[in-house]
Amino acid sequence: MGNADIRRLDREIRVTTKKLEAVRRGEWWPLTSRERLAMTRAMAQGARSIHRGRSTAGAEDRMDSIGSAAETRLNAELTALHSERQRLITEAARVKAARKSSRWF
Repeated sequence: MGNADIRRLDREIRVTTKKLEAVRRGEWWPLTSRERLAMTRAMAQGARSIHRGRSTAGAEDRMDSIGSAAETRLNAELTALHSERQRLITEAARVKAARKSSRWF
């Protein structure tokens, strides 16, 4: 535990932040396989609508909602990672304070 875990969490926070920024830019690489599949299906539906001369509004709305769901998921992951990091820092500070106070007795 300690610094190694905090460094690991810091790395995960950086990776998750990059993923979140990529999703906000509309990139697909951070999406899960289910999200990619749903996005591909929505694109196919949009292409079919174009071919039939119809509006693509439904497909566009679906793609937007999939992107929003991915953004929400990544935000939740980021919040959980920050909470865990804070918990580890607090725990390490408690241990350090306990060691320091035990030296005097």
